[in-house]
Amino acid sequence: MDVKKSLNKFLEGNGKNKGRKPNERYASFDFCYNYFYSFYKENKLNELASKKSLQMSCLQLGFYLASWGMMRGSSFLLEKSVKNYKNLIVVISKMNPKLWEIDIDEYDNDNINLLLNCKQQIIGGLGKENKPSDTLATKIMLGVFANIPAYDQYFRKSLKLYSLNKKSLLKIKKFYEENKEIFDSFKIHTFDFLTSQETDIIYPKAKLVDMCGFVDGR
Repeated sequence: MDVKKSLNKFLEGNGKNKGRKPNERYASFDFCYNYFYSFYKENKLNELASKKSLQMSCLQLGFYLASWGMMRGSSFLLEKSVKNYKNLIVVISKMNPKLWEIDIDEYDNDNINLLLNCKQQIIGGLGKENKPSDTLATKIMLGVFANIPAYDQYFRKSLKLYSLNKKSLLKIKKFYEENKEIFDSFKIHTFDFLTSQETDIIYPKAKLVDMCGFVDGR
């Protein structure tokens, strides 16, 4: 895999996809992550589910998931309104703040257990009866915490992964370490929604690895 080429292709786009620009699809991650990260940074996670913020929290997550292909085909989300995310937002508002601090180079036993527990909490927030997939759970973890790549079909194909577990997370960590110099050379700042200018928030390593695997798998 040509890591540098894949990352640049994600940023520059190809065909209908115009790459990473404020009005284009890929920026949906920026706006979602900026929103949830701001509550973590201000130590106000409980306010995500407050009367003042709950609807916006649901809208931020819901649009990000729609933009990233999770409301099509047989997805149970296609039949739900934005209020469907209420229980999940309440769950997220009570999660361990450390989830915003974990990145791929810190995938040790304790942090891996936190990530796997996070997945289970997300499944519970979405409703176990809906049988949320690893793809959906990891896309939510990516958009909210940016601590893990999204296990969609392209990423799994690229890195030859099957499901979210300790073994696959360690394989992702090894892939990052083997290409550390290239990944660390990319310093990508999220876009601000109102100004379209770059913020001080930098894409975590998990997001860079996600971009690389997504492009390579396609």
